Amino acid sequence: MQIAVIGAGLIGQAWAIVFARGGCEVKLWDGNSAALAQAVKLIDQLAQTLQDRGLLGDASTVVNRIVAASSLEQALEGVDYVQESLPEKVEIKKEIYRRMDALVGPEVILASSTSSIPASAFTQDLPGRGRCLVAHPVNPPYLIPVVELCGAPWTQADVIDRASRIMTEVGQKPVRVNHEVEGFVLNRLQGALLREAFKLVQSGCVSVEDLDVTVKEGLGLRWSFMGPFETIDLNAPEGVRDYCARYGDMYTSIGQQQTSTDAWSEETIAAIDAQRRELLAKERLLDRRVWRDERLMALMQHKKHMNESERT
Repeated sequence: MQIAVIGAGLIGQAWAIVFARGGCEVKLWDGNSAALAQAVKLIDQLAQTLQDRGLLGDASTVVNRIVAASSLEQALEGVDYVQESLPEKVEIKKEIYRRMDALVGPEVILASSTSSIPASAFTQDLPGRGRCLVAHPVNPPYLIPVVELCGAPWTQADVIDRASRIMTEVGQKPVRVNHEVEGFVLNRLQGALLREAFKLVQSGCVSVEDLDVTVKEGLGLRWSFMGPFETIDLNAPEGVRDYCARYGDMYTSIGQQQTSTDAWSEETIAAIDAQRRELLAKERLLDRRVWRDERLMALMQHKKHMNESERT
């Protein structure tokens, strides 16, 4: 399969690895030639790291499937699927989709990595708008496989089906978002948890560090292999209905206390930032991000082995 990745930033680089790892031939393009050249070097380094962690077979084989295209026209020639990963600005996406729609055949899927802009905002006036959708990854997609597929009201059903099959074939986990909603699904869930986290810290109920411990050593352990519905299904003797009967009143009472939609106050943001900087100095953020990715690699390797053992 021939794939074009448009935009060579962090997400574009990650997508190139995902598709090449999945056996696709990938053409990577960016309007900034210097950024494109740097991306090729970073992809080579990253592929080697993934090989060293046991998450990639032969790094050189994967890297050799990725080529830098000198123009948008060259990048799009003969491709089956396009993954656009340009900055989160509507006007930029409108322009690139106008150009891409004119350059590729009607059967080619045009997907955006946007995490906040609905496809309807930048595809409405396109002759080929029916083959456009959002394919929103979780960063970095070569370690976190969920991809949210969300079409505009005019996106053809078979386009969603084909995009889902492509994502499955390259090892991702497609999730269908059945209608456009701000933030899609993942960011809405994350936002709900963050809102309550900010509120609990602001009220003095818990420290920043202890709240993080509650998630990473509590909820997060289960959530790394089960979703919230399966979690509650297993947390009561008779399943979901039994859980709701036992704890529904408590959650109703809590929900009545969670009705505020006020913006996070600068005072609260400053207090949380101060606590985080006591735990991690700003100059150590990059090192900690590297640590995070290494932990994700170890977790993905464990989950890969567990999935393989369950199939045998």
